[in-house]
Amino acid sequence: MQSEASYICDSCGEEIVVPIDLSGGAEQSYVEDCPVCCRPHVIYVDIDEDGEARVWAERE
Repeated sequence: MQSEASYICDSCGEEIVVPIDLSGGAEQSYVEDCPVCCRPHVIYVDIDEDGEARVWAERE
């Protein structure tokens, strides 16, 4: 099981680490500002049966 995952911000190119909430369900999405460039992104999280998360982001 993962407690963190990361994505690359498509605005500034920085790697951003985000916490994974396993209790939030297998498919999650939420809006979060990049902590480096402050641009909003929709964060998508898919959690498989083994608790491994795949995370990606798109500009809002």
